Amino acid sequence: KCHRQALAFLEPKLSPLSQRGAYSAAMTQRRDLEVIADLVPAGSRVLDLGCGSGELLAHLVEHKGCSGYGVEIDDTNLRAAMARGIDVLQLNLEEGLAMFGDASFDVVLQLDTLQHLRNAEKMLVETARVGRIGIVSFPNFAHWPNRLAVMRGRMPVTKVLPYQWYDTPNIRVGTLTDFDVLARKNGLSILDSFGLRDGKPVRFWPNARASVAVFKFERR
Repeated sequence: KCHRQALAFLEPKLSPLSQRGAYSAAMTQRRDLEVIADLVPAGSRVLDLGCGSGELLAHLVEHKGCSGYGVEIDDTNLRAAMARGIDVLQLNLEEGLAMFGDASFDVVLQLDTLQHLRNAEKMLVETARVGRIGIVSFPNFAHWPNRLAVMRGRMPVTKVLPYQWYDTPNIRVGTLTDFDVLARKNGLSILDSFGLRDGKPVRFWPNARASVAVFKFERR
């Protein structure tokens, strides 16, 4: 996943202008992860679904004394996570989490992953089943630049949604308000919710002002 790629994985032959843009995007992604890491209690047993290169889980292990597993399907990301010393399982999230028992983990992370899944609602419920606490993040389609693009008759292309409509891996689009409704429909209690923009938390009008939605929740 692009949000987990460390700067070292960026294309080395970028122009100086492109390098500055890539560096800025990588730093924003890193700050996003640091904000989300603060939501994870120290010493937690963590399951990171769609862990990418394992950057966040490695940070939690090193700086917060956490333990746990990553789940990833991409071979390149899998090798990168293993190189960081992360215990990672190669699984297809579309098949669910039947291998894990109820409340097997203190925290289950599903960051920048839910919008890629056909079984998004099922995986949200599974996240809450397997973990005592779930933390989800995804692109907020209600961010004002996205609304403006749609008003102009085009699908948005932004730093958080960098694809054209015909080649995007995102098969779902949603907003903070949409997720709030879905969570409550499935019996989840929202412990915290906010937006992220340029690596900074947004709590005032996040549905319009934030490019990324973040939710922390538990089963009722």
